[in-house]
Amino acid sequence: MAQDHEDNLSERARQLLRVLVESYIRDGQPVGSRTLSRESGLNLSSATIRNVMADLEALGFVSSPHTSAGRIPTDRGYRFFVDTLLRMQPMEEGAVENLRRQLGGGAFETSKSLVATASQTLSNITRLAGVVTVPRPQAASITQIEFVGLSENRVLVVLVFNDREVQNRIIHLPRHHSSDELRRAANYLNELFGGRTADGAREEILRQLQEAREGMNSLMIEAISLAQAVFQQEEPDRLEYIVAGETHLMGASQLTSVDKLRRLFEAFNEKRDFLHLLDQSLHADGIQIFIGHESGFQVLDECSVVTAPYSGDDGVVGVIGVIGPTRMAYERVIPIVDVTARLLSAALNSRR
Repeated sequence: MAQDHEDNLSERARQLLRVLVESYIRDGQPVGSRTLSRESGLNLSSATIRNVMADLEALGFVSSPHTSAGRIPTDRGYRFFVDTLLRMQPMEEGAVENLRRQLGGGAFETSKSLVATASQTLSNITRLAGVVTVPRPQAASITQIEFVGLSENRVLVVLVFNDREVQNRIIHLPRHHSSDELRRAANYLNELFGGRTADGAREEILRQLQEAREGMNSLMIEAISLAQAVFQQEEPDRLEYIVAGETHLMGASQLTSVDKLRRLFEAFNEKRDFLHLLDQSLHADGIQIFIGHESGFQVLDECSVVTAPYSGDDGVVGVIGVIGPTRMAYERVIPIVDVTARLLSAALNSRR
């Protein structure tokens, strides 16, 4: 039924709603009949405009703050605006070239540093908070494993993916291992896991552990135990993400409440509330926009999240986007997020 009402909105109602949303995004003030009459270009009386506004309010597209005779868009009004009425503002070619230079893939030692820079750059351009998921290591092939003994039964694990992506991890073992034991274990695991992804390594570990240990010599048992400590210390499907430029949100009129900002920043730090949202974006096609209550998380009720997937050689490997107030300049932000995701994909692929 709601969709029927949206489809049946007259051109006059659509034009007034578009002007109202654009005016509210620009000025942050409830929009009255006089402003709508002046900016819509329609030759309508104030009474006619008020009647159209009353209809839009009844349909849930706008609401009336108690302190003003003007109206503001609701989440549903923003959604209809974004899906139907939005006029995109593409990035200028000079700005695109500048962004491409900043994301030159060869200048970064790791993919994580590249995507973190992309998130920070996106935040600087949009003046919103940037968010990016780190490429999942299981999408890359293991090319080398090395062990370095540390004090107190700790071992530094050096993992090389795709011949260039280096990750360091520290594991704690029940006993001390000599340098010779660690070297022999690394040689065995390099033969066993070479060319496999992290997920493939986990599967091989489980297969080896299920075999009769009588058929495994002491070296194999020690090596598999070390590998188990390396690859099963974390959730294989858990996303890691980085948030940049949170302080930009402190100037948003919708988020001036200290309590709202505190809860939002706490959510950024805890990184739990956004994982499901980002995972949805990771498995969706193209730009995703979550407006207000659509996110399903109360802390984001007055925010919008705009995301786009970015890709590596093996397809989509992460998501980049922005978090800001629902009163954001969607016509400018959406193209910027889209272009940044495409340039990040190109920079990642150029590093391979």
